[in-house]
Amino acid sequence: MYKFNKIQLSLIGLLLSGTIAVAQSPTNKKFIDPANMDLTVKPGDDFYQYASGTWIKNNPVPPKETRWTSFNLLREFNSQAVRNIVEEAAKNKTAAAGSVTKRVGDFFAAGMDSIAIEKLGFNPIQADLDRIAKINNKSEIWNEVAYLRTEGIASALFGIGVGQDRKNVVNQVVNLSQGGTTLSDRDYYLKNDTESNRIRAAYTKYLEKLFQLIGHSKTTAQKKAISVFLIEKQLAEAQLSRLEMRDPYKTYNKLSIAELDKLSPGVSWKNLLSQYKIPNVDSVIVNSLPFFTKLSELINNTELEDWKSYLTWNILKSAAPHLSSPFVKANFAFTQAQTGQKVPTPRWQKMTALTDGTIGELLGQLYVAKHFKPEAKQRMDEMIENLRKAFEIRLKDLDWMSDETKVKALAKLHAFVPKVGYTTKWQNYEGLEINRNTYFQNIRNAAKWNYQENISKLGKPVDKTRFGMTPPTVNAYYSATMNEIVFPAGILQFPFFDPSADDAINYGGIGAVIGHEMSHGFDDSGSQYDKDGNLKNWWSDVDRAKFIEKTKQLGAQFDQYKVLDSIPVNGKLTMGENIGDLGGLNMAYTAFKMTKQGQSNEKIDGFTPDQRFFLAWAQIWRGNALPETAAQLIKTDTHSPGQYRTIGAPVNMDAWYEAFDVKPGDKLYKKPENRIKIW
Repeated sequence: MYKFNKIQLSLIGLLLSGTIAVAQSPTNKKFIDPANMDLTVKPGDDFYQYASGTWIKNNPVPPKETRWTSFNLLREFNSQAVRNIVEEAAKNKTAAAGSVTKRVGDFFAAGMDSIAIEKLGFNPIQADLDRIAKINNKSEIWNEVAYLRTEGIASALFGIGVGQDRKNVVNQVVNLSQGGTTLSDRDYYLKNDTESNRIRAAYTKYLEKLFQLIGHSKTTAQKKAISVFLIEKQLAEAQLSRLEMRDPYKTYNKLSIAELDKLSPGVSWKNLLSQYKIPNVDSVIVNSLPFFTKLSELINNTELEDWKSYLTWNILKSAAPHLSSPFVKANFAFTQAQTGQKVPTPRWQKMTALTDGTIGELLGQLYVAKHFKPEAKQRMDEMIENLRKAFEIRLKDLDWMSDETKVKALAKLHAFVPKVGYTTKWQNYEGLEINRNTYFQNIRNAAKWNYQENISKLGKPVDKTRFGMTPPTVNAYYSATMNEIVFPAGILQFPFFDPSADDAINYGGIGAVIGHEMSHGFDDSGSQYDKDGNLKNWWSDVDRAKFIEKTKQLGAQFDQYKVLDSIPVNGKLTMGENIGDLGGLNMAYTAFKMTKQGQSNEKIDGFTPDQRFFLAWAQIWRGNALPETAAQLIKTDTHSPGQYRTIGAPVNMDAWYEAFDVKPGDKLYKKPENRIKIW
């Protein structure tokens, strides 16, 4: 069991690098503002309300949003920052042809030309619709599915791409994944609860509307909608659940092409892969055996006209957000039914997001030039190393793990590769054609380019300079196969990080986020990968059993939490993120206690250093969500709701009880022996 006193004694006098030794913020900014809190509530009864109650009351979800949190606030700021960049680029008449500024400006300007988009109606997809109408036998279904993917039109039936072999990560191989459905979770097709029925009804309406918009009568549109839904329902029945998809072994099935042919009788995968422009491969990795077993059976047992409706639908749903206003409005109506969003996102904001999502490393070059300071990266690098030291201390102090397994755990920790800010080798999208006058074609060109770029990786060395997120992204991630933790420039702002803040704020904020991402390497899934990123067991059986028992306790804790008064959090689905929070906050606290402020009791704005640390954590997760969105996220999101992320880790930390004088009888109180300690 982790004991802080033992750590403090062993490291007495050691102050980790990169700390700010001032007690008061030099900017006099209130990083913890009591005006955002609800001081009428005892922290031991409802720490979420205590820390953020007034902020929550004063920050309802804006009409154009589905939730409003610290993340959304920062994303809004970044969205405005990106808007300024892309609008400036679009207005630049002197930018050289082929330059970053010219390409970014042209892409954004094309998306903002709503007059040209309205004139086109659905003409941009007419050739695709005509091609599908001419299909006259089922063998052509497979050809069309491949054509849609390689030409950047749509991803239908299943997913395909090139990525690392999880059991031999130096190799890049073909991966096939279950897919083919539209709704955000397979259960929406399969369950008959009120919410699922409501979503299905909205989906059926959306299907019918888009078929009518391309000229079909209401009766024909209804018939086609039924056909599409029945195909997707059968695909959903064959899919693994979200929970099953979290099992890295269950989703790793390496098959020879001959074995794949046997799995899907009647499909010549050698020929099909050639049509996907992936010739001469001898094996693939399949993430769902039941799904690919179902494919050929479904093709054979479904009428050709139904398949043509399905293919048409895949074109329609992919294109709808980028066509004329009737399609865009229908698309939003479906989004509204799922999330409760009141009004559409403004066009400028959709186009800035689309520019970032499509040519993010062109835009990113302009973004970091204006909004990323080298000193922020330096401070982050220092904090990451401080957190690594803290995790090492905690690993060595574990009372439930054997020395033999600790050695391997430490080796994995030391092998972590941190990436901060942005890539050292920008992707310049060579060969991607961007035209200021052809918005829809720009989207298609980019999708086609991305597919070609992905499959070109086959057989090549892994590029370890790549970032999986663009610089303006307000997020962070851990990659198990790369054994890396990544923090884009966009998240390195308050409330996560501020160079002028005291250590309690930065360690309770970005420090806990760093620790969270490190902990993903040791969560229920990430812990199954070794220091090199390979899916390979490095645990003793006894240690693994102890770890699993601890995760069960954490799962049971989160199973008790509910949203909308009746919908329970899924402790198994959210397990990895909950382990990340618990490990990350503990790690950050250990690192914080080795700073000068962490070892003092000097108050700032009326709060002790420890109180500020936990309040910094709490204000990251404050927020509101629309009821429809809350219900959807419980089913689809592997993260627990913000109110439970606020309390889920602290209630297991002795330091939180001491900081806020939480006593028996308080609603959040857990007996010391019931407090869960994993990392």
